Order: sequence, then C-alpha cells, then structure tokens
Amino acid sequence: MQRFWISLMGALLSMSLITAAVGASNAKVTPLTRAERCTNLNRQVDEALETHAAATQVTAAKALQRKGNRFCAAKKQAQGIRMLANALKLLGVTPIDPVQ
Repeated sequence: MQRFWISLMGALLSMSLITAAVGASNAKVTPLTRAERCTNLNRQVDEALETHAAATQVTAAKALQRKGNRFCAAKKQAQGIRMLANALKLLGVTPIDPVQ
C-alpha cells in the first residue's frame, strides 16, 4: 500500500512539473514596437556594414539606411523598416527580428 502512495505522489509531481513547463512556454511574448524594430534594424545595418565592408552594394545600402532612418524619424516606421531590411538584403544579410 505504501508503494501505491509513493507511485501516486510521483505521478502527481510529474504532472505538475509538466503543467508548469507548458504554462511557461505559453507565456505571452510582447511584440516589438515599430520604433524598436527601426532601432534594431539600424543597428543590424551598422554591424553588417562593418563586417561586409567589401560588398559591392555598400553605397546603395548606406543610402537605404539613411532613407530608412529618415522614415523612422518621421513616424513612418513601416517604410523605414522596409528600407532598412532592404539595406541588409543588399549586403547579403537576413534581417533578424528579435522578440521581447
């Protein structure tokens, strides 16, 4: 009888641990704001320009970065995000969109 209770307690503990793990993985992730995305993409372009300085499209990528930054500053983040992402693509880099 004692083995039964020990087995039952072990099973309950296992189920509670599984439930806690599933609950933690279902936690809500706050998406980045467009302004935050502008900042992150601009940083990525800066890093890509340093690491891909020999790329043939550096001048065009810098122009897109400036244009994207102007859009972001003018509260036109959607256009700015597109420009910054295109600058990264010109440098052969895939834009990374981190989540918070």
